[in-house]
Amino acid sequence: MTEAPVARSGRERSVLVVGEALVDLVPAEGGAGVRVAQPGGAPANVAVGLARLGGRASFVGGIGDDAFGDTVERWLAGAGVDLSLSARPALPTALAVADPGVHGNTYRFHLGDTATFALPDRAAEAGRFGAVYAGGLAAVVEPAAAVVAAVAREAARSGLLAVDPNVREDRTLDPVRSLGRLRELCALARVVKASDEDLVRLWPDAAPEASCRELAERGRLVVMTRGERGATAYVHGAPAVSVPARPVRVVNTIGAGDAFMAGMLTWLGAEADWSTELTAERTKAMLEYASGAAASVCAQAGTEPSAPLGV
Repeated sequence: MTEAPVARSGRERSVLVVGEALVDLVPAEGGAGVRVAQPGGAPANVAVGLARLGGRASFVGGIGDDAFGDTVERWLAGAGVDLSLSARPALPTALAVADPGVHGNTYRFHLGDTATFALPDRAAEAGRFGAVYAGGLAAVVEPAAAVVAAVAREAARSGLLAVDPNVREDRTLDPVRSLGRLRELCALARVVKASDEDLVRLWPDAAPEASCRELAERGRLVVMTRGERGATAYVHGAPAVSVPARPVRVVNTIGAGDAFMAGMLTWLGAEADWSTELTAERTKAMLEYASGAAASVCAQAGTEPSAPLGV
């Protein structure tokens, strides 16, 4: 049985999430060629997931001054995410056109000259939080990328930095520069969560497991997710710990990885006081909780997780 984390309060429970909030255009149920607007963006999904799972999330992002931006703002604030460190520049919201498939989701992005990547620099705030999350498109798209890097460097110096590289491939992105920036973020982090596909893209000359062990040997907690094949955690000097994916009738996979990350951070803040030195038993408990959060998203439309009650 996987118990929900014990509620805590104060700095140790709070997470600063830095990155993009945009709108996903996703296929409408039963509507061939029809797309429905859904607020998203990996960091925004993580912030909402943290709030829905009982954590305290503050979001640093640029929210558009259009109708899509209004939708994004209502979604974040409605979940309980603190937006006091975000900004609403006079620019439109970025769009991501999603094409779910049997081998995962692909996207086409409309990013240029949008509020989504006009992030305010909040590096000075990083030390006020128990953990800082970074990753996603904002880590590789300017001018946001410079802000994300500055916040990440400060978080690595003053506390716990958690990174999900969330590698995206698109005609609008420079693959060499993008992958380099994501590798730099992983090098700064104390916690790295990455899919097996992310790891292959970041380090194509190594097996994903080997890349995880290399990262873990430098003192990190590294978690590799493999979709329906479950997840594995790696820490220095200990055997890897794996859990299967929770069985569920899959309705949607968009946001499942973000829900997993939100579950990990919720558990680490509530149950481990942000320590990454975990026993095998506690590592398994963390993975089971995160897997349950991801499964709750897969079982429904939308990207908001619910707290798992058991296996």
